Amino acid sequence: MILMTILIGTLAAGIGSVWLAALLSFGMLGRYTQHMLSLAAGALLATAFMHLLPEAFEGQVSAHNLFLTLLVGLVFFFLLDKAELWHHGHEHHHDHEHDHGENPPAHGHAPSAGSWAVLTGDSVHCFGDGVLIASAFMADLRLGVAAALAVLAHEVPHHMGDLLVLRSGAGNQRAVALLKVSLAGAVTALGGLAGYWLVEQLQDYLPYFLVVASSSFIYVALADLIPQLQKRLTARATLAQIAWLLAGIGLVTLVSGLAHAH
Repeated sequence: MILMTILIGTLAAGIGSVWLAALLSFGMLGRYTQHMLSLAAGALLATAFMHLLPEAFEGQVSAHNLFLTLLVGLVFFFLLDKAELWHHGHEHHHDHEHDHGENPPAHGHAPSAGSWAVLTGDSVHCFGDGVLIASAFMADLRLGVAAALAVLAHEVPHHMGDLLVLRSGAGNQRAVALLKVSLAGAVTALGGLAGYWLVEQLQDYLPYFLVVASSSFIYVALADLIPQLQKRLTARATLAQIAWLLAGIGLVTLVSGLAHAH
């Protein structure tokens, strides 16, 4: 039962985020793109601080060891970011410097190199997300649902960039780009299977897995998403950012509460 729940959660987060990104990139929801950054940041922070960390600290592991794990996790994800695996490779980053994340690049982007870099980075990232989601589900159903929701929210902005890069490399074919990124998103389920097996073998270390998941969410929110929101905006736009950030926090809390009720 728990394995089936993990598979459903990882597939929903992995592939659902791709399709939501497609709606934002290609469809009528395009004007909500910036709001997704605020929503994702709120969801990630709420999941880490209100659900994963409290659950980890309820175990028998000392607080000192868990805080040390949190610190090591943050440094690890910083180094992973430096290696540009976390953000899908140099070609993806180079592409964003030209289009500022708004329009597909007009220049002739090398499709093979850029596409493979994006898909490889995406698959590695999604596999890691699957392991984190599985760890949360193994601890508690509420945590798993909250983690899957947070992963879905924070993957949307990343997948939007991926779709733009792959679409330009595929002769502006949306369907091809969507299929490729969906396949990479499906790797989240493989990570879920690996996470299920790993946590089963190392059940006593579950609090550490939860803290590592928290460090991942905190790093992405504070180092990636929130800096993109720190722009000089009108008072109305600033209030909208805050509202969507709080909506992300509220959404995680609401869904977690509903999961607990059932």
